[in-house]
Amino acid sequence: MEQLLLYDQEFKRPLCACAADHNLPATLSANGVCLKKIVTVLEPFEELTRKISSATSTGADVIPAVTVLTRLLAEENSTDSGIKTMKSTLLQAVSRRFSSIESEPLYAVATLVDARYKDRFFVGEETARSAKALLTQELEQMEQALLRASADEAGATEAEPVEKVARMEAGTSSDSPPSTSKSMLSSLYDRILEEHDEPAGGSQAAVIQMQMYLKEPTMGEKDSPFQYWANNHARFPLLAAVAEKFLSAPSTSVESERLFSTASNIVDEKRNRLTAERAEILIFLKKNLPMFK
Repeated sequence: MEQLLLYDQEFKRPLCACAADHNLPATLSANGVCLKKIVTVLEPFEELTRKISSATSTGADVIPAVTVLTRLLAEENSTDSGIKTMKSTLLQAVSRRFSSIESEPLYAVATLVDARYKDRFFVGEETARSAKALLTQELEQMEQALLRASADEAGATEAEPVEKVARMEAGTSSDSPPSTSKSMLSSLYDRILEEHDEPAGGSQAAVIQMQMYLKEPTMGEKDSPFQYWANNHARFPLLAAVAEKFLSAPSTSVESERLFSTASNIVDEKRNRLTAERAEILIFLKKNLPMFK
């Protein structure tokens, strides 16, 4: 009998008290639940919940969390006696709820640009290829946007000098050679051509960046992807811009709900005359001062 009653002694007293309150048997039967094993199965759920609910969690944490949890529940070992049905039910629930998570562009691209995960946590090759195709599209769009911004900036910078030269040309004699004006215009013309010639090889440049990045080893689980991109922005400028876009999204709404709770604790009946600016300062200090302790 004692071999079947595998519940931990720390649960014995509260279980006996609960049994007495509800007129239940004081001891577990031979078919009772093995509480130690249940705790072991549910511990990863708690750990992952805390991880994706943290202030530093991003959308990149979702796919790896689902992959790890699915593999953990799918593993079979000799200690599963009594909880096989439970693990099977949990596995089915996880698979049903997150069956299409790898097809979501936000989660897929965010996972790829997180140097801790990259393409290592996608379950199938097809979903990994689809995620890389999405990332390639984002890189090409980012490259086009950067080129347009660069062209606009160059045009704004050169517009004024060219106009001044044109006025100077109008004030000179007709026999003076227009070599200076022609040289500046030719230089600007060539520069614009060079800027617009780059997109032809832009997709290739984006693919090369992505391949180089994915071939490198991943970071440790505890390392910061934000610090990685701060250090490698110059090496992978397009990827860094995409990472800045996708890693800014949190994985859950928990942190925003915490922020609302913090605001409700600061702006209450006794402090109802706080200005919006003061309240924002206090909320910022409340959220960020613990980081520096």
